[in-house]
This record gives sequence, C-alpha cells and structure tokens, in this order.
Amino acid sequence: MSSPDPHPAALRQPASRRDGWHELCRYTSARIALGRAGGSCRTETLLELRAAHARARDAVLKPFQVEALEANFERAGLQTFRLTTLADNRHCFLVRPDLARALSENSRRSLLESRPSWGQRDLAVIVSDGLSAQAAERPAAPTLAALLPVLRQAGWKVYPVFVGPFGRVKLQDEIGELLGTRQTLMLLGERPGLGSPDSLGAYFTFDPRTGRTDADRNCVSNIRPEGLPPEEAGQKLARLLQESARLGVSGVAFKDPSLPTAALRAKVLPSP
Repeated sequence: MSSPDPHPAALRQPASRRDGWHELCRYTSARIALGRAGGSCRTETLLELRAAHARARDAVLKPFQVEALEANFERAGLQTFRLTTLADNRHCFLVRPDLARALSENSRRSLLESRPSWGQRDLAVIVSDGLSAQAAERPAAPTLAALLPVLRQAGWKVYPVFVGPFGRVKLQDEIGELLGTRQTLMLLGERPGLGSPDSLGAYFTFDPRTGRTDADRNCVSNIRPEGLPPEEAGQKLARLLQESARLGVSGVAFKDPSLPTAALRAKVLPSP
C-alpha cells in the first residue's frame, strides 16, 4: 500500500486561504503551505501531523516478517541464510544498540562452519529490519533483483543473502571479517520520517572488519517508490560497489563517480 499523501490539507484549502507556497506542494513532500488559524496551526493540519507520527511509531514497532521475506527472496531465485544478533527482542534492540551490532554465538558458529563450503566470495549482503520492518520487507527484494545480476555478470561471487531481525549497520563488519569477504552490503530500515515510514538504507564497506567506523562506509538512502526507486537504487549500488572494488576504498575516501568532479565544482562555485 502506498504512503498517504503528506499534503492533503494544503492541497484542499480554498484559494482564498492559500499562501504563496501552495503551488510548490505538488513538487515536494515537505510540510509547507499548511495554513494557520490565528497564531496556531489548523486542526486538520494538527490531526494529519499526529497521524503521520503514529505511522512512524508503528513502523518502528512492527514485527519483522522474516519467513515471508525469505520466501520472497527464494521465489526470486536468491538463497538465504538466517542470522541472529545479541538483541533478541525489539525492546532490547532499541535500548541496547550495542547488542544489535554483534552476532549471537550460534550465528557466529554457523558462519564459521559454513565458510569452507562457500569458499572465498566477493560480497556478503545482509538484510535486517533496523528501525522499519516494512522498509526491509518491501524495497529490499526489488533492489537486490536489480543489483545482483549486474554483479554476477561482471564475475562477482556473492554469498547467500543473510537475513535476520534486530540488526544495526555495524553488524556487517563482524560478518565480513568472519567470512573474509572483500565487501559487505547491508540493507535495513531507516529511522522513519513523518512522511516516509518505509525508507530503506543501503550501507556498503570495503574490506570489512570489526575496527571499521562509519567513516569507512558509504550509504545510499531513501530507497522506496516515492524516493529513490528500488530498481534505480540497485543499478546505482552496482556501479558504486564495482568502483569501490576497483579503487580498493570506501567511506570518506570514496566519492560517487557520477557526481561533478572537484574541478567542475570549482568552476561553478565562487572561491571562498
């Protein structure tokens, strides 16, 4: 189901009550041109804001349908492998983020036991609910469907898709180190915004290991039909991962090659 229109109140206002920004509402999901009643916001605006806040809270608390997601991946021809973290419930995940960054002992043992049969591969993909289960359940499969064929055609070897609840971004470092893989990619639900409860984030790290920090990884965010479409996100990630592998870096040392170069920016930006 698509996200509700974030501007129904603004777009329904009579012409006599519209402000100068009203026409911009059709181009952005930002909360603009909402009108006012005296010195306060309108009742309709307040109710819609509270409804959006409730949807965001529901997204954080919604249980992750792991079995359904695994079945979805398998229908798409993707092998999966279940993992768990030291955070074994939603409350623990929210109040103890450190536990969500580490594998459970059973999962660590399972990875080490399976590693010889998998052999050395180029990429490990991890999918978790993070702060929005619906983000992982909806955009993750079409994103991978667009990404993985491109990488495999380029000769990449990919591990089974690792799926598990209550994971944080740094979990990919431990998984990557245990497997000895060249790169990791973690897809997980981002913190819900008031207009985007189903936004997926994709974080990738070159040469992952436990000592890595956020400065060593890159992120493609807002993956959802109303933001960066999953198919386009998959193509973008394929380009970025291949370029990251070619250069042997990720994080602040790696720049998106599709963005303007420093020389080009110097031509269009005034000198400081």
